[in-house]
Amino acid sequence: MTSIFDEAGRSIACTVIEAGPCVVTQVKSEGSDGYSALQVGFGDAKVKNTTQSMTGHFKKAGTAPKQRLVEFRDFNAVDKQLGEVIKVEEIFREGDFIHAIGTTKGKGFQGVVKRHGFHGVGDSTHGQHNRGRAPGSIGAASYPAKVFKGMRMAGRTGGDRVKIQNLKVVKIFPEQNILLVKGAVPGHKGAMIIIEKK
Repeated sequence: MTSIFDEAGRSIACTVIEAGPCVVTQVKSEGSDGYSALQVGFGDAKVKNTTQSMTGHFKKAGTAPKQRLVEFRDFNAVDKQLGEVIKVEEIFREGDFIHAIGTTKGKGFQGVVKRHGFHGVGDSTHGQHNRGRAPGSIGAASYPAKVFKGMRMAGRTGGDRVKIQNLKVVKIFPEQNILLVKGAVPGHKGAMIIIEKK
């Protein structure tokens, strides 16, 4: 992340996103595929790490193998051709709002305080000992005699696919295909995310 100053002199925390160039690897239509979509590829991949079927797929589009392929349904693909390069300034403008989809950082096995925001059992008085971060009671008595599914308990945290909505595009650097987005996006540094225009 970084920060920039707006016209009023306020510091805005921003995430730097490299959003291109993306190559059109397939154009789907109602006639051939049953729905309209645009498949784009991002990031160069090694040929030796690409399967033969995917190598043929990229060769048909006239491009080198890509690390990530993403489909955007109901995309206005009338003027897009196979192998065409899509740049940032064609899609986004400063002031636009976007949605960022990605996989959050994995945090391993965590207790209920960190995972769900529990406050622990309570005070250290009244007979409590080493119970500050315990979950407390989890079920009823002889009826229903079970713990319901979905009970918030300790477990693995993070590593979930999430969508962060309504992030504002603060600045665009068209030469480098870079977006500056106000706020944070899911994932670690260098992680792949999907950007949808609102």
